Formats: sequence, C-alpha cells, structure tokens
Amino acid sequence: MRLAVLGLASAVLLAAGPAVAKDELVTSAHYADGQVIPYVLTSNGDAPTHAILMMPGGPGTLAPHLDVNGQIVMTWGNNFLMRVRGLFAGPRIVAVSMDATTTPERVMAIVDSLQSRYGPLQVYVAGNSLSSGSTMRLGERMDGKLAGFIHTSSVNAIASYDTRQFKSRHLMVAHRMDSCSGTVASSAQHAHNVYGTDLILIEGGVSVGKPCEAVAHHGFNGVEKETVAKIVAWMLNGS
Repeated sequence: MRLAVLGLASAVLLAAGPAVAKDELVTSAHYADGQVIPYVLTSNGDAPTHAILMMPGGPGTLAPHLDVNGQIVMTWGNNFLMRVRGLFAGPRIVAVSMDATTTPERVMAIVDSLQSRYGPLQVYVAGNSLSSGSTMRLGERMDGKLAGFIHTSSVNAIASYDTRQFKSRHLMVAHRMDSCSGTVASSAQHAHNVYGTDLILIEGGVSVGKPCEAVAHHGFNGVEKETVAKIVAWMLNGS
C-alpha cells in the first residue's frame, strides 16, 4: 500500500508564471441509495470548461479521506495521474482523483457533482496502467455520454481495442521505453496503426526501480510536464 499525504494547495509552474492548484476532498457525489462517493478535486479557476476524471493503476483504490490534521490522504497517491493532477488543473480544466471503476453510475455521480458546481463540462475519464482496462470498459458502456477516454500506459489489450465504432474520443499515451511487460508501447502503436486511435508517444525522462512502478518510464518519470501538456492540448482541441 502506498499512502500519500497531500497539502491543501500545491504550486504549479505554468508558462505564464506560478499558479496554485488547490486540492479539496469532495463528498457531494453519491449513489442512488445515498452512499457517498468521495473524490479529490484539484482546481485552479472558477469557470472551467473541461474535467478530467483520473483513476490510478495498481489495485485502483485511492480511498481519499482527511487525517487527524485535516490533510487529504490517498492510497497510491504517487501514481502518475495522481502525481500530476496539479498540472492538469487550470483555468479551463478541473482534475478529479477517484477510485478506479467500470460502473457508469459511479462516474455519472461524480459528473453530476461537478456540473452542479460548475455547469456543463466536457468530461474525459483517464485510466493509468491497470486502470486503462477500466477506461476501455467504460468507453464501451458510456460511449457518446462523455467527451472521451484517455488510456495512459495502457494494458496490452489495447492492441485489439477498436475505437472506430465509438462516438466519444479516445487517446492512448505511452512511453516508448516502457519496459513493463503488461503495458508495452507497441500495443498502443498497433492500435494506432490498425484503428487510427489517437496516440501520444513520449520519450526521455528517468527510470527508477522496477519497470512497472510509478517512477519508472512506465510512470513518465521526469517528463510529466511534457506529457500532461500534450494530453491537455488534445483535450482542448476536441472542444
């Protein structure tokens, strides 16, 4: 289990200068029976047009909550997507860190929570590593209901995932040197070549430790800003 204690605000360096993306534990999303669906909202602006809902790899469970000091705690908080949530947050985008799911009801509960706060949003769901299996399943179950789905360090099953049938947009993001055997970049490249699915291939950075860990090439270590910037550009270009 990997625990990360998050400050209530994190500095993010943008091209125009320093800004602050704020983390907030939100508990307004719930199932029809009233069960709360907690998530971490990271924002830097009051009038976003887009939202990215991000699910971690590994077991996929964040279980966000406040500790005794009022700090937000997330399991697997060092996962790539959770680690860069502040880079996604900006005037046009809010970022959500959430447990992995294949259930449309859970996703829509969070979407409803966001839109009750901000109004209509173009919503993308992103899954990293093992959670790309969740985004693939959601892409089938929620096609046309959300703006799109983003599969980062995708599992090898992405190679046979035919996105030509879908109305929603799909993006794969892979590191060319990812040596995790279950998420090799050639699988995403194959899907791009055969089905025309949008693909961002990243190079560079630093790989530390085991090949499937968050600070290896698998987790885009050292190239986070470049990777996020390309994903954001793709999201906004689909407006």
